Amino acid sequence: MSLVLYDTLHREKRVFEPRDPNRVTLYVCGPTVYDHAHIGNARPPVVFDVLVRLLRRAYGADKVIYARNVTDVDDKINQRAAALGVPIGQITAKYEAHYLDDMARLNVAPPDLAPHVTDHMDAIVKQIAAIVDAGCAYAAEGHVLFDVSSYPNYGRLSGRNLDDMIAGARVEVAPYKKNAHDFVLWKPSKADEPSWPSPWGDGRPGWHIECSAMIEENLGLPIDIHGGGIDLVFPHHENEIAQGVCAHGHAHGPDAHGEYARYWMHNGFLTVDAEKMSKSIGNVLLLHDLVQSLPGEVVRWALLSAHYRQPLDWNQSLLDQSKKNLDRLYGALHRAVAVQADGDEPPADFLKAIQDDLNTPGAMASLFALSSEIERGMTSGDHAAVAVAKGQLIAAADLLGVLLSDPAAWLEGDVDDALRAEVEQLLQERAAARAAKDWPAADRIRDRLNALNVVVMDGPDGATWRMK
Repeated sequence: MSLVLYDTLHREKRVFEPRDPNRVTLYVCGPTVYDHAHIGNARPPVVFDVLVRLLRRAYGADKVIYARNVTDVDDKINQRAAALGVPIGQITAKYEAHYLDDMARLNVAPPDLAPHVTDHMDAIVKQIAAIVDAGCAYAAEGHVLFDVSSYPNYGRLSGRNLDDMIAGARVEVAPYKKNAHDFVLWKPSKADEPSWPSPWGDGRPGWHIECSAMIEENLGLPIDIHGGGIDLVFPHHENEIAQGVCAHGHAHGPDAHGEYARYWMHNGFLTVDAEKMSKSIGNVLLLHDLVQSLPGEVVRWALLSAHYRQPLDWNQSLLDQSKKNLDRLYGALHRAVAVQADGDEPPADFLKAIQDDLNTPGAMASLFALSSEIERGMTSGDHAAVAVAKGQLIAAADLLGVLLSDPAAWLEGDVDDALRAEVEQLLQERAAARAAKDWPAADRIRDRLNALNVVVMDGPDGATWRMK
């Protein structure tokens, strides 16, 4: 069963074939650490965390190299640091730590490499110099700009025609630009901004050059998979391809894109209550706030509930349903707690779904089917069937990065010791009443449990419970 991925560049699903099965490389555009990430920023790391889990399963944990960069010099970072009167490193260290903590709450494993822009200035300057030497960039008034006219394939990733873009441009063109769509590789810093030395004067890199330089420095070219949000296709990834390819003299080859990344993957937009997130609307939801108020697995499940390439509308109904779905799965595991799992492989229908371009909705359907098998087996006493279904459920859920908590702790929630003791005592009294066929007493005890917001789940091996 082969892994199939939708490639943005080719606009079709393609069987994934790494350049070297012993060294599978993946790069995903990471955070700009000047503030807390919003919920839309969380979709790429969660989606590509699932992909990395699949790749490690297929090729081996030590054969996959996953890099996710950290942008730690940027206009917004500079502005925040200037406003507070502190070095940019103080801002970036604070918010990177918050970001990593939030990712951990979402069960997102750290990448193998987390290259920082400020650690790669020499590599950035070196790549810019190579692009200039290749005749694809020029220096002007302290800036270095990429000459888009030097790269015939410009616009292929995004499906944009360069002539049409130039004709329809309504932007004020800097006097030092040859073409309206030429973009900055290097620029002079202002007096109060951080700067680094270069052959073109002290300054700092443009946004796009950082990724192509860090990819080449850390992974080498070409990489197997380049990922990010759909909003990065143009101009960021389009520009990455152009400069990364031209730095190696492949500007005019018909397969020039293949010299940079073999597969391009992009996740869809996220809206909030059917509206685009915007500070002016006031609907920007910070991930940091969300994971403080509800379990990170609920957020992760919600982010995976739609196919990654499709839009996802974030709303309270989505969160409520995600919590109910996880409660159902944890409930099945809790009722089968005494049964030892048999096997550690996901079922075929789960793998068929998840390996079909990360079809997470289809994969989730497989989890529900397994939980139903567990419930039927526990009711009928077929513990052998339960053991197999439990092993498959745990293995499949691990690839999605869910069901990693203790089932009892998940279902009971944040329950203090006094309430837990009271519930356990009431369950014992109810069991005794049922054994004595004192149904009125059993019903009164159940009413008391309902008043405590406790849901009782009866099974052949006794009753389990969870908080509503």
